[in-house]
Amino acid sequence: MTAPLRTRKTPTREERRARTREDLIDAAERLFKRDGFHATSVDSVAEEAGYTKGAVYSNFESKEDLFFAVFERRARTRVAQLERLAAKAPSAAAALRAGVDSAGARSEDGWMAALFEFWAHVLRHKEHRRRFAEIRRSALAPFIRGLEELASERGSELPLDPELLATAHLALGNGMQLERLTRPGELDPEAIQQVMWLFASAAAPEEAKRR
Repeated sequence: MTAPLRTRKTPTREERRARTREDLIDAAERLFKRDGFHATSVDSVAEEAGYTKGAVYSNFESKEDLFFAVFERRARTRVAQLERLAAKAPSAAAALRAGVDSAGARSEDGWMAALFEFWAHVLRHKEHRRRFAEIRRSALAPFIRGLEELASERGSELPLDPELLATAHLALGNGMQLERLTRPGELDPEAIQQVMWLFASAAAPEEAKRR
């Protein structure tokens, strides 16, 4: 008996638009990582993705908007990764350590260089700066929760506001990565992980349990 032919579903307009948008974000991420923010043009993104320049501007208001789309997607991916690690970890300490270690493992020189370049760019633009800060803040949630759970597990109290500690931890990581990019070969990524864990662990010292 001949199997019935399956009709191929034609993508809807919304599906085609979503696919185009993802293709453009993928292409932009590759070019930003390779060439940096300023050196990457809208034309080059369109060419890399196989679309027209008009397709870029029908999906994104500007090159900045396109970078933000890449940044936002990466932030969502990172948060989801941290949540998966936390769900699998046997303890709060293990979850936090896994998150710290995975941050080092995800270190990408091209992306970090582009991010620092874009960061300096947005500081002079109020609206861009606000949007950048919102994305950065969204990435703090898993670490804030991790610090609170670690303190609870150790029977201690956090010495400062959890969001402030999480922000300081993120800033420390960025600073260490910037130093590593500035002095390639001098700072070992594993050593950076150890520094990051030392900071995180010190926020809720185990000694507090025995007081």
